[in-house]
Amino acid sequence: MSVSEKAIAYASLILADAEQAITVDSLTSLTKAAGVSVEPIYFSLFAKALEGQNVKEMLMTIGAPGAAAPAAGGAAAAAGGEEAAAAEEAKEEEEEESDDDMGFGLFD
Repeated sequence: MSVSEKAIAYASLILADAEQAITVDSLTSLTKAAGVSVEPIYFSLFAKALEGQNVKEMLMTIGAPGAAAPAAGGAAAAAGGEEAAAAEEAKEEEEEESDDDMGFGLFD
């Protein structure tokens, strides 16, 4: 992540915490006050992406599990308890490792 992207992200968080609207003008004024040079495209990208969004709520739900995770855990427990869950995890790890061995990693 570049310095420009970090500056815009932090400015967005500051505005959200202060319960201010995240606009091009407010992002521009915050980054200028911080003395950070940012490419103009980032202001409009972040302002459009976060328009009408509740940034605080988004941050609170980042690590929350999805609906499928608890259902899968419950099914594994019903199918044989911890042994079935351990076997499932081992199978998933093997699949992930096999992708890496072939050079087809997600971030290659």
